[in-house]
Amino acid sequence: MAEIIKRNKALSVSPLKASQTLGGSLAVLGFRGAIPMMHGSQGCTAFGKVYFVRHFREPIPLQTTAMDQTSTVMGADDNVIEGLRVISEKSTPSMIGVLTTGLAETQGTDVQRAIKEFRAAHPQYDAVRVVGVNTPDFSGCFESGHAETVTAILAALVPDAASAGTKPGHAARRVNVLVGPMHTPGDVEVLSETIEAFGLEPVLIPDVSGSLDGHLEAAEFSPLSTGGTDVDALATVGDAAATLVIGASMAKAADVLKSRTGVPDFRFDHLYGLRACDAFVATLQQISGNPVPTRIERQRAQLQDALLDTHFMIGQARVAIAADPDQLHAFTQLLSDCGAEVTAAVVPARAPVLERTPVEQVKIGDLDDMEKCARERGVDLVIGNSHAAASAERLGVPVLRAGFPLYDRVGAYQRVWIGYRGSRQALFDVANLLLEQHAQHEIQPYRSIYAQKPEYRREETVDGSETTHATGGRPH
Repeated sequence: MAEIIKRNKALSVSPLKASQTLGGSLAVLGFRGAIPMMHGSQGCTAFGKVYFVRHFREPIPLQTTAMDQTSTVMGADDNVIEGLRVISEKSTPSMIGVLTTGLAETQGTDVQRAIKEFRAAHPQYDAVRVVGVNTPDFSGCFESGHAETVTAILAALVPDAASAGTKPGHAARRVNVLVGPMHTPGDVEVLSETIEAFGLEPVLIPDVSGSLDGHLEAAEFSPLSTGGTDVDALATVGDAAATLVIGASMAKAADVLKSRTGVPDFRFDHLYGLRACDAFVATLQQISGNPVPTRIERQRAQLQDALLDTHFMIGQARVAIAADPDQLHAFTQLLSDCGAEVTAAVVPARAPVLERTPVEQVKIGDLDDMEKCARERGVDLVIGNSHAAASAERLGVPVLRAGFPLYDRVGAYQRVWIGYRGSRQALFDVANLLLEQHAQHEIQPYRSIYAQKPEYRREETVDGSETTHATGGRPH
């Protein structure tokens, strides 16, 4: 059981945390025709938009209630109501996620009451689903904001099984899939393909592989998300045969879905490494009643071989990880299976999964805390988002970029980490970074004496002219 060390600084140095509001926005963007509306100042939304655009390298639909000095003091309910009216009138979204910021939470806005007032004042927009979520950025982190938003969406839009007339298992081949925020669009795509390989039909909640996978649309601009899960599909999730929960942070959302539908669920902390993937594949086999496809068996054998090939480099390597709790837990288990030691583990906020993470200590802090701990205990590799690259450079070790945001690598948002194939590639990348570091700093390059360049000296002759003579280099 890991020891959790609380934050002991009055400020954040080299911040690790991305706010709950951003995590909630990502969840909303996983639904087709949806849009997040941040309840706060224009700067809050602009800053978040910059993060998303730099990470995904795509235009990101975000709106703001544009709180100013007056509304901050006198009340900002009118901003919420007017913002919902304008978006509904101009864009007719399938869903609007109203996400609070630190400013709105400090001001004391009751976002649920504002949504009720909007409904009363503008009944013509009743077809537009509106979900309000409290996501203050002074608590939690990106991961918890995503989880809270998915929970709120399920609580608001999934009907109770008794009133909806749904029956678990009525759609025998359908499975609900709750997807945590640590998964890239590439991860979600592979997750869907793996489930479909067993003859099952996944309903991904949310599905960023359809909305944020980097694809060109026929229209030049869309004010709403252009892909993802159909919001109408939430009305029939109670017919599914099972629910797959990927990510420990999604436990609360899973509880809500199970209580409303009665559909049995299977929960997985992550899908990194051989043991986690085996458990997931065995569950798919149990639900579908079909044998494991030959292709997936082949991928498993490839991961086994990669474990053999890379354990020489990864075994006894010292690794520092700075990430949200789910991803830190996943990487720690993956690397521990290969014999690596996580000497520094830092997260921006506490989560229950940390207590079963295979590491001695987990520090709740920032990248400065990770850097100090790595210096004290020694480190060969850093794993973290693009902000961790500066820390790795100061430590003189390589960095494996993972998490959010990743703004200094093209296509990093699409990288696959999960499953047999993703785990195999992660091991290769870790091993290669360690090999490169070893070659640069510990192995002196061999230089043959026959390859040495001759040295020359100049001499002045009797008549005053100059001549050059070789004085060293290749022997005769």
